[in-house]
Amino acid sequence: MRVPPPAVSSSSSSPQPKLTTTQNIVVNVPTPNPTPTPTTTTLCYEPRSVLELCRSPSPEKKPSQQEQEHNPEVEQEDHASLPNLDWWDSIMKDLGLQDDSSTPIIPLLKNTNNTSEIYPNPSQDQFDQTQDFTSLSDIYSNNQNLAYNYPNTNTNLDHLVNDFNNNQPNNNTNSNWDFIEELIRAADCFDNNHLQLAQAILERLNQRLRSPTGKPLHRAAFHFKDALQSLLSGSNRTNPPRLSSMVEIVQTIRTFKAFSGISPIPMFSIFTTNQALLEALHGSLYMHVVDFEIGLGIQYASLMKEIAEKAVNGSPLLRITAVVPEEYAVESRLIRENLNQFAHDLGIRVQVDFVPLRTFETVSFKAVRFVDGEKTAILLTPAIFCRLGSEGTAAFLSDVRRITPGVVVFVDGEGWTEAAAAASFRRGVVNSLEFYSMMLESLDASVAAGGGGEWARRIEMLLLRPKIIAAVEAAGRRTTPWREAFYGAGMRPVQLSQFADFQAECLLAKVQIRGFHVAKRQAELVLFWHERAMVATSAWRC
Repeated sequence: MRVPPPAVSSSSSSPQPKLTTTQNIVVNVPTPNPTPTPTTTTLCYEPRSVLELCRSPSPEKKPSQQEQEHNPEVEQEDHASLPNLDWWDSIMKDLGLQDDSSTPIIPLLKNTNNTSEIYPNPSQDQFDQTQDFTSLSDIYSNNQNLAYNYPNTNTNLDHLVNDFNNNQPNNNTNSNWDFIEELIRAADCFDNNHLQLAQAILERLNQRLRSPTGKPLHRAAFHFKDALQSLLSGSNRTNPPRLSSMVEIVQTIRTFKAFSGISPIPMFSIFTTNQALLEALHGSLYMHVVDFEIGLGIQYASLMKEIAEKAVNGSPLLRITAVVPEEYAVESRLIRENLNQFAHDLGIRVQVDFVPLRTFETVSFKAVRFVDGEKTAILLTPAIFCRLGSEGTAAFLSDVRRITPGVVVFVDGEGWTEAAAAASFRRGVVNSLEFYSMMLESLDASVAAGGGGEWARRIEMLLLRPKIIAAVEAAGRRTTPWREAFYGAGMRPVQLSQFADFQAECLLAKVQIRGFHVAKRQAELVLFWHERAMVATSAWRC
């Protein structure tokens, strides 16, 4: 049910709204420096694929120039605004915690050893370079011997398990990477419901992959091995979700801030999303964003700052409705308090509401309060589609159309374009393994180019490992490819503006990491690491 909008008051005559919070958190946003800072750091050659073991360096590939449609509503400026995340420092100070990168991270793995070896000297290869591949997809599609040849269903499964345990590979050509073959075989067992055999394979992998050290592919394989083991044991389903502690949340905030300073991936998502929102909500005093993956709300700092700077008449009202899991209570309180305080400092109004995910699954958008006269935007990521499945996705997008949002922004930062189209659990695991191997490879290159190595392990364990576990869980769910789902719901893509392109290019010019480039792909603005899409942002209209 829609309710009438609140009365508009002039900013010149009305006092600022009083916002009450349970914490006095002072938020300061420093003036961004739009001038890219050049770096003289020389970056050693980074392979174009995690399995490119013995190729010589090649010149950096420049993205092809494509025609871009000019959006007259977007004001072209001389520079792109590149805000930083220093305003989150106040959270740690208010909690009495110093932002000391030397503070030991909380224990994450019991069987993790030799953490100093995670980022070894690039000249010290830990594996013999015996065979050359271009990608994991090539292994999957070209090596026919990866699929375990199962006899008929009457065969004793115990015999298969014993046979696998006693079988030693006879072909040493690819013995240094055979843990990838075994990992894919384990995923194949899930497709065929041969869970005892999968357990035997994973037990062998435990001997090969004892810790997340070495090359990016080796570390990614370790995390995927653990994710498959967790899925097999059912621990993710049997253990109820627990509330995060404040210490864990602060660690995550610190880590995300460091990730944003090391790699362009997080800020690319924020810039492109905010630009799409600003263009769609332009000229309105009443704005409503329904966010299905708010995270820690960091992305709204720059959006609110832009809204405050562009406000002309009256005090704008930004309403944020976040659909979150039930265990998100501590994060929700922190997000609301800090965004309220930040909005107060900027002189704008903000209302932050949270809808439990289970409630939304039951009543859909009836759980969200809409106000007549406001402009609405929907923010989506692959997570909601993986949760809903194919049938649920169609109904969900149908409900999205009924509320007639000004824009639907979809941000794929999980390689879902390929994974959602996977025909099997094994294929989905392979796609995700390749994506996160490339993600770790880009992280290593970013650390080599600009430093921050003390944060690299935290980024991998606190930010990327949970996503890997979620990707493996989602690999078994059949989901309609997202682009097909959008078109099927009657939506049409909207070209992002030239200013969004300009912001992205300025970001890459600032970080100066060889291997990243930006290009357009079917109305998406995409950040590539060599040939692999890391983040793809697109805007849609109903």
